[in-house]
Amino acid sequence: MKLAFSTRFHKNKSFDDFLNMAEELKYGGIEIHDFRDPMFSGRTSPFNPDMASVTKRKLINSKKSIVCIDSNCNAADNSEENAEKINSAITVASNVNVPYVKLHVDGGDDAYDKAIDFIGKAIAEGEKHNVIVLVETRGIFADTTRLCDLMNHFASDFIGADWNMYETYFVGGEDSEKTITNLGAYVKLVHLTDAAKAGEHTLIGEGTMPIKEMMNALGSINYNGFVAIEWNPEWFASIDDLEIILTHYESFMETVEDDSKKKKYYYNKTHTGKFVWKKEELIEETFPQVLDRMVEEFPDQLAFKYTTLDYTRTYSQFRDDVDTFARALIAMGVKAGSHVAVWATNVPQWYISFWATTKIGAVLVTMNTAYKIHEAEYLLRQSDTHTLIMIKGYRDSHYDEIMAELCPELENTKSGEKLHAKRLPFLRNIVTVGYEQQGCMTWEQAVDKSGEVPVEEVYRMASLVRKDDVCNMQYTSGTTGFPKGVMLTHYNVVNNGKCIGDRMDLSTADRMMIHVPMFHCFGMVLAMTAIMTHGGTALPLPYFSPKSSLACINSERITAFHGVPTMFIAMLQHPDFEKTDFSYMRTGIMAGSPCPISKMREVVDKMHMTEITIVYGQTESSPGCTMSSTDDPLEDRVATVGHPLPKIECKIVDPETGLECPDNVTGEFVARGYNIMKGYYKMPKATANAIDKDGWLHTGDLACRTPEGNFRITGRLKDMIIRGGENIYPKEIEEFIYTHPKVKDVQVIGVPDEGLGEEIMACIILKEGETMTEQEMKDYVLSHMAKHKVPKYIDFVKEFPMNVAGKILKYKMREDAIKKYGLQKADSVVTA
Repeated sequence: MKLAFSTRFHKNKSFDDFLNMAEELKYGGIEIHDFRDPMFSGRTSPFNPDMASVTKRKLINSKKSIVCIDSNCNAADNSEENAEKINSAITVASNVNVPYVKLHVDGGDDAYDKAIDFIGKAIAEGEKHNVIVLVETRGIFADTTRLCDLMNHFASDFIGADWNMYETYFVGGEDSEKTITNLGAYVKLVHLTDAAKAGEHTLIGEGTMPIKEMMNALGSINYNGFVAIEWNPEWFASIDDLEIILTHYESFMETVEDDSKKKKYYYNKTHTGKFVWKKEELIEETFPQVLDRMVEEFPDQLAFKYTTLDYTRTYSQFRDDVDTFARALIAMGVKAGSHVAVWATNVPQWYISFWATTKIGAVLVTMNTAYKIHEAEYLLRQSDTHTLIMIKGYRDSHYDEIMAELCPELENTKSGEKLHAKRLPFLRNIVTVGYEQQGCMTWEQAVDKSGEVPVEEVYRMASLVRKDDVCNMQYTSGTTGFPKGVMLTHYNVVNNGKCIGDRMDLSTADRMMIHVPMFHCFGMVLAMTAIMTHGGTALPLPYFSPKSSLACINSERITAFHGVPTMFIAMLQHPDFEKTDFSYMRTGIMAGSPCPISKMREVVDKMHMTEITIVYGQTESSPGCTMSSTDDPLEDRVATVGHPLPKIECKIVDPETGLECPDNVTGEFVARGYNIMKGYYKMPKATANAIDKDGWLHTGDLACRTPEGNFRITGRLKDMIIRGGENIYPKEIEEFIYTHPKVKDVQVIGVPDEGLGEEIMACIILKEGETMTEQEMKDYVLSHMAKHKVPKYIDFVKEFPMNVAGKILKYKMREDAIKKYGLQKADSVVTA
């Protein structure tokens, strides 16, 4: 709850006096009553246009806000003098970044009709200057039913309500439930005074106002604005010192607790950590509301700690960083619905950008760190990206050179100027992290622009974000064809991450190392969202390095981390593995590509990950559909991908008939629920192909369900090998080959064959120092499996081709095999 006070009735103080008082008493804001008052006049007035920049700088340095300018205008007075007064107030508010200007309506039965025209003109003026006009709940609008009618009449984003609690309760005779039911999200500011009865004011908390009930009502609309006190020294003659009144007000408000946000916690299984939302249930919060809740409950808990970079923040400090950059984004022209792309490894700016973008209703577009110029141009153009935030490059991808080639216009663009690039027509800003580039803003220069926008504008935009708004666009990895922009909503991602964290038993006790890439759902949802919806601490590494990961585990008492199988294998085989202390390790997720059962068991035994889990899904499902729980039997956790996550329906269907398959019969995995994407961006036909008329997402994955309700993934529909009419599932052969003591890793693919249509090929990585012949492996398979499942081709390789997310590119392996074995003729055979 943020506290403010009004300057009304206190004419013996200057603006600096009020600002100093707010700093000393830790108030967040000040409401200016009648900026034309003599105490605010003169050449050095804070509201003189020539002094506007000085005033803004004072507010930024003190981290205080002018929450509103009370114009003291009665909208029922249609005089030119009154119109000039409200217009001047709006201009002044715009000059010093004040989000609201307030008016009221007093008068007889005709006051409403007189006020309509005046308020309409004020709204139009406010829209020109990006200032919201607030109508106070006093006079005729102490009856909030009438005020609600007025708001609905205009249906404008530039009108709101100032809830004067005294007026609605004592004059309007309303309880808080009626007021909040009428006004809801129209409430932008709150004024609080107390009284024994109408006209008999008392100190806050000593009257008959049901203040606690009123605060609870505010909680029901997730109100996160200011509650301002107004105090007239004549109300209490024995106390004429405003500081005493404000100190009492602050103390009293600390005792008033919103029942909807009482500190009711749930605890992990060992009772060593807590979390705020009940397990296995969906929540209604958006990303900005999630962060606000974590700050409210665990302000001093570490949200982020880097071991390789200088960035450590509590949840409260991190939200400050987010709010500052959100202001910067607004200053750069980013609006609700705008697309902001991030092209970077797991640096702090990635996380700040994500939370700032989603806080103001914009959409964060992820970019694969391995992209080269062709892929980057496609994504930035297809996504209609407005602002790009990027590092200089990663590995052999030089982002600075790529953008210079895509946007030669940068050479003639000054830093801070809007970009207009022929090849990327929507792109207006490029923000560079860690380096300078012509035509771009550095991160620091962008942050400096935050001073142009009041933090109240961030709060306003955050209050308009809805759970079904798109918050993120993840581009499918594009292993075949062009990537598609998957539109995911706040409700999709927040709940998927939350439910995944539930099954991991995450809490404030957990410290999660994040070395999976943030441009992928694995990092953004399964790691970041899972840990941050449970109040835990994230310890990111900019990119995966087995040495850095093992060092982080050793020094930071890590309890959880995720990875694709190849990451776990690299860590297990690193020279530092034996020196690493895994005693604090508890859980994590192995996913992203099929998880070998033997490796899962090795991780459980050697990394102390006794509660490791598996998640199955895809980007289009946010991504999780099924997941094992930490307390599931080990056999279920290593041999299946678990059971459906809450509120998600999963079934196996025959790809030909669409009918549901019985248990233990392989078919296509389909899913339906809250987690299914909104669709592919600008690709309605592709969306219709992926999601059928009944809402089922067709994953293209082959799977079966066990009688116990768990699922096993057996391959991809397109990976399935059809050899002479026999359906062969690569995963079955892979799992068997893994059992050979000389084998480190294996992938089985189908390659073209003129006679049988397809033949089986096994690509095998042997353990260090081991040797094997092709015939030796064929004999091994033949000794345990049917003859038609024995690979015709055996290729011993050093590594598999994969993208930066760790996904193995089987199509590339097939292309290489066609060249190596001269199968071009077989590959050219046309089939029905």
